Amino acid sequence: MALTWNVIDPSDDGILEKLSKQVICDGEKRLMLAILENAIEDFQKYILATDKKGKGLFDAAEAWILETDSPSFFSFNIICEHLELDPDYMRKGFMSWKEAKLGQPKECTNKLKSKAA
Repeated sequence: MALTWNVIDPSDDGILEKLSKQVICDGEKRLMLAILENAIEDFQKYILATDKKGKGLFDAAEAWILETDSPSFFSFNIICEHLELDPDYMRKGFMSWKEAKLGQPKECTNKLKSKAA
């Protein structure tokens, strides 16, 4: 059964709930969904973290989401494709959510990242 996920806002908190309610009999897809849920939880929960552990969890989740060239079977792109989600659309939604949460325009966020590197 093909789903049309490209019309769902990737920052919608209910997107994973909707997906998990689908009949996912395949253990591989259940694992992929769990990995995606974990990354999204870390991305959202630790975005404003000030401690080393929280910042590390956020940074790892964000790096995984933003990576586009990973050959890993469990990369963000491959997981999204297997779950019938558009990875680029999801990525844009996460970055929009981040900008709104931080209250900074995209240019400011990119400049801060450049200075930190």
